[in-house]
This record gives sequence, C-alpha cells and structure tokens, in this order.
Amino acid sequence: MSTLADQALHNNNVGPIIRAGDLVEPVIETAEIDNPGKEITVEDRRAYVRIAAEGELILTRKTLEERLGRPFNMQELEINLASFAGQIQADEDQIRFYFDKTM
Repeated sequence: MSTLADQALHNNNVGPIIRAGDLVEPVIETAEIDNPGKEITVEDRRAYVRIAAEGELILTRKTLEERLGRPFNMQELEINLASFAGQIQADEDQIRFYFDKTM
C-alpha cells in the first residue's frame, strides 16, 4: 500500500512554477516543443501554474521568442518564477530543470 509520503518521495517531476500572467501559455507551449516525447503536466492554481515533466524539462530562449513573437531575456522568466521543482541550471539561452539522482 502506497502512502502520500511514499508518493512524494518517489516523485521525480521537475519544472517551473510560474506566477499567473502573460508568460504562462508561451512557457507551456515551449515546454511541449522543447521536450519532444515527454509528457508535460500542467496544474493551474489560478495565482500560479505548475508545469512539470519527469526527470528533466528544458525551456529555450529561441522557442520562447518564437511563441511570444518578441525578443526574450531568460532573466524575465526567472523573475516570474514563484518557485520550481528539482534543480535548476540557467544561462542566456536556456533554463534546465532536472534531478541528478532519481528515486
């Protein structure tokens, strides 16, 4: 029998938790495009949206710019993060959410 604590311990989902606003839809679309073959889950909690994938989720500046139709600085995404799941690695071209070790 599985408990909620067991499920949380073995949850390897990673990704951004974004404040509700103009970036939400483009980030969801970018997650789907930049992570082919991965199941992307989206939880809308009104004030924020949790976007997740198993083990690793990558968001690239190029795809975000295409979805937004304008130049985009990756720091703009960081400013709109309420939180995130997993570890984070960011540079000017992409943000990577990941786990080095999974349960």
